[in-house]
Amino acid sequence: MFDDEIFKGKTLSNLFSEIYENSRKKDEQINNLIGQLKPLIKNMTDATVIVPLIKDYIDASLKNDDHLIKMAGIIQRATLRAETGGGDFSLSDAEKKELIASIDEIEKNKESQ
Repeated sequence: MFDDEIFKGKTLSNLFSEIYENSRKKDEQINNLIGQLKPLIKNMTDATVIVPLIKDYIDASLKNDDHLIKMAGIIQRATLRAETGGGDFSLSDAEKKELIASIDEIEKNKESQ
C-alpha cells in the first residue's frame, strides 16, 4: 500500500517522507529567521512590525503541511478501500473536491510567500 505509486514518481511513503522533511526544514528556517530578526528588534515598535511577519510565515507553513497531510489521508483511505473492497483505486466525489481544494490552497500559499 505505501509503496504503490499514487501519481507519477510519487508513492504514499514518499509523500509521508516529504511531509516530515518539509516540517523539519520549516522548523530550521523559522528558527534561522527568528535568529536573524531578533537583533533587529530594539523596541516595541520594531516588535510590532517584525513579529506579525514571522507569524504569517509560520501560519503559511502550517497550512501547507496540513494540506499535504489531508492529501495523504485521502489517498490512504482510497488505497485501503481498493485493497479491502477488491475495487479499483477511486475517490468519492467529496474526496475529489477535498483533494482539489487542498492542492489549490497549497498553490495559493506558495504564491503568497
